[in-house]
Amino acid sequence: MENAPIITVPAFASGRSPVRHFFGTRQHSASLNLEIGVPSSAGRSDREPYPSWLLAVKQVHGTDALIVDRALTPSDRFVDGWDALVTDQPDVMVAVRTADCVPVLMHDSKRHVVAAVHAGWRGAVAGIINKTIAVMKTRFGSDPNHLRVSIGPSAGACCYEVDEPVLDTLHQACPDVGDLVVRKQRGGKRHLDLKALVREQARTAGARPDSITSVNLCTICHGDLFFSYRREGRVMGTMVSAIGLST
Repeated sequence: MENAPIITVPAFASGRSPVRHFFGTRQHSASLNLEIGVPSSAGRSDREPYPSWLLAVKQVHGTDALIVDRALTPSDRFVDGWDALVTDQPDVMVAVRTADCVPVLMHDSKRHVVAAVHAGWRGAVAGIINKTIAVMKTRFGSDPNHLRVSIGPSAGACCYEVDEPVLDTLHQACPDVGDLVVRKQRGGKRHLDLKALVREQARTAGARPDSITSVNLCTICHGDLFFSYRREGRVMGTMVSAIGLST
């Protein structure tokens, strides 16, 4: 595992439309030359799962989604902030950057649509998962029941300690799931299971439970694999995770 530059999952291996994806590691991040808001020409390689364009944008811990419904060009610039990217364009890979937050990749093989989501606790509590699935439904006709959703490496419940203001916000916004995603540790400290929150929100938005998978690796625990804001106390780097349709 420590030598793997990217992590892929079986969740997207089958389906009517070919899809490429990856959850990146710190090793992989160092190999990318990614300019935020500018489509990067990734080229083609049998060894790397890149289509022609790789796009990452400024992330603001919100719930807005950038919809890419046309072919990209080298002159395109995306200067605003979004925390989800949705596209039906082949050879465009949409990407998010994380360093403890949850990267979430979605694929609708019937409507040929993919999405990449950056879900920190603020975005998750504000409903970014539900809102992204709603965008896929209203703009591209996706049926949530047909989605495959994969939740990538992030801060785990083993390490992700949260304080009372976070807990209060969580319980106010998500009263039905608060007790399911908060774990009490020794000494009475509370830890947030952010992956569980994302999974529950995808389920309540209509995704089938058996179509939601997780990479159960904690970014705080695994310093050899991942950057972590919580562990390092500052942003030393971010992992890149992405998904795209192939021609």
